[in-house]
Amino acid sequence: MLRVNMFFRWMVRNDGRGVDFGLWQSVDPSVLFIPLDFHTGNISRKLGLLERKQNDWKAVEELTDVLRGFDEHDPVKYDFSLFGLGIIEKF
Repeated sequence: MLRVNMFFRWMVRNDGRGVDFGLWQSVDPSVLFIPLDFHTGNISRKLGLLERKQNDWKAVEELTDVLRGFDEHDPVKYDFSLFGLGIIEKF
């Protein structure tokens, strides 16, 4: 699940920085789902963005719905920030 969502993020989004390539321009970023791993899940729970305890597809849907509330056109743009807080900043 994580690998598939991450691959779609890389191929669909164009972040202008070379992380997300944006090669599949016929797919709208608004239909993407957040890649959810241990770090992203834990940080999302700490920030009150995710209530579900398991990192499963229901959690992916829940978190993506919350993130769509922030940006309905590109909900997964927050992935790197959530992941980074868990890895880089030891949040």
